[in-house]
Amino acid sequence: NKHVIKNIQWTSGNNFTVKRGRQQIEELISTWDIHESWLHHSEFLKKEELKDSKRYHYRACWGIPTRRKPIPQATANVYFVIVIFKFKPKTSPVKVFYRLESSRLIRRPEQCQFREKWLKDIIENKIICIQRL
Repeated sequence: NKHVIKNIQWTSGNNFTVKRGRQQIEELISTWDIHESWLHHSEFLKKEELKDSKRYHYRACWGIPTRRKPIPQATANVYFVIVIFKFKPKTSPVKVFYRLESSRLIRRPEQCQFREKWLKDIIENKIICIQRL
């Protein structure tokens, strides 16, 4: 049973803007299989100018608010980088990478389906740490 990885049509380098990048990250997130009790907000962090590329950094911060705890005890961040390679044609799509706050592993949306469990693990580990203090 091969799991279908959902991805979106990424914009081309010449059509890219910071705002468009954030909209596309939201579009990607909407394809992820995450329970509706999770809320998140996304934001642009910074632009990095490298010799061969421009990199746009974004963050999506996740939590589960409840009636008892409208402000979640802990949140989980997912960091995104949208890369425009300077040596590629301007019409080729941007490349997108993401990683979880607790991990150094860099993932690509087209290679790996996002799992809700990753967010749960980050938050559970944080709550354990809070309780230990």
